[in-house]
Amino acid sequence: MTGDCWIGLSLDSDSGLILAARVGKHTDSFIEELVNSTSGKTDCLNWKTDGWGGYQRVLPEEVQPEIGKQYTQRLERTNGIVRQHTGRWHRLQNKFAKIWEQTKATARLVVSYFNWIWVHSRLGTTAAQRAGLTENKWTWDNFVTYPTVI
Repeated sequence: MTGDCWIGLSLDSDSGLILAARVGKHTDSFIEELVNSTSGKTDCLNWKTDGWGGYQRVLPEEVQPEIGKQYTQRLERTNGIVRQHTGRWHRLQNKFAKIWEQTKATARLVVSYFNWIWVHSRLGTTAAQRAGLTENKWTWDNFVTYPTVI
């Protein structure tokens, strides 16, 4: 794929944990992927959106989104952090990421960093700690050595 590349995030409003992230064109199918990826990670039916019409077309009927920029300030800030770090990682490579798969992989690393390693300066904890997923801040070494099923 080429052209505009959006990073969409689904954020838990209590902990700040990024529940899902998607990279793609700003279309209804992009939002549908984000909603489907979030499904099962939370039972929350309270979605807050910036008013883009794709949400109303994609969200299930039982979800009545709250619309307005006043509801999305934290998400926009998180999205800015993710975009900033993703861009930094791309600039450190030999070429800018014109390949979307590279952008997707970089976004996954940045989201992992944001959720598990990055400590909020005011709160002193990571999003994963605030969500109750871990007691301690992780390091990159934890990612490398954490047992996973392949």
